[in-house]
Amino acid sequence: MQELLPQLQGVGEVSLEAVADLVEHVSEDMTATVQAGMTLAEFQSRLAKANQWLPVDPPQPETVTIGELLADNLNGPRRFGFGTIRDWVIGLAVVLPDGRLIRNGGKVVKNVAGFDLCRLFVGAKNELGIIVEAAFKLQPLPEAESHLAKCCESLGQAEELLEKIWASDLQPTVLDLYRIDGEPLTLLAGFAGPSADVETQSDAANALGFADEASLDYDTRFRQTALSFTSVAPGNLISTLLNLGEESFVARAGNGVIYHTSAKVSEVPSPDLQKRVKAIFDPKGVLPG
Repeated sequence: MQELLPQLQGVGEVSLEAVADLVEHVSEDMTATVQAGMTLAEFQSRLAKANQWLPVDPPQPETVTIGELLADNLNGPRRFGFGTIRDWVIGLAVVLPDGRLIRNGGKVVKNVAGFDLCRLFVGAKNELGIIVEAAFKLQPLPEAESHLAKCCESLGQAEELLEKIWASDLQPTVLDLYRIDGEPLTLLAGFAGPSADVETQSDAANALGFADEASLDYDTRFRQTALSFTSVAPGNLISTLLNLGEESFVARAGNGVIYHTSAKVSEVPSPDLQKRVKAIFDPKGVLPG
């Protein structure tokens, strides 16, 4: 551990523009270490040279930094097939409120030394410490990708389609249900992987009525503004969406995550545990939160 910020009195906004380098990319191990100031788009561009990527897709990757990606636990439509950013972190370097630099995890996938603090800092919104560097495991870029959509007359019809997908052999990487600004209610299924597999799954989805080729632009378009966020059990998704009335929403149908503009669905309050952890890591209130 190294003392970086002695005698901190309080921290407001933090800029990591000065730490934005790709530290290491070991393509044969499919791992990479990057400083937190680099944008996600730049990181993905570097990885793509070796036909690899970090399988996360939040909106506006051109401006989202690695630090913001981790601190806010950002994700996009491909979350259903690839998980969240927590699933891909194998090591972090974090500056604590008392000025110490700590490292947890490592640069290899099979690192089991010490306590896993990475998951604690991811999504903590910089309240426990400032993430300055991260190591990730990576994936090969998909050989092919297909996104197919079907307009639904009602949430009931969408629910029936979802049940058919669960009962099928389909393995979508994207499964979103959305209605934006009066546009038709749409269920979108995405598939990625080897070309032959994507073609087979796309044909099976066509048989269920998913005939329209689509993009994922709806997610970026809708999530450009501040939205409410609700997470429910996938089995409660449709009943929760019914409470929204005609409000616009984008829902991760396979995860039960809903982005919306309505106040009709109450938010889950921050648990007391989060406040207690904050008090342990930052008893003097140096970091905001």
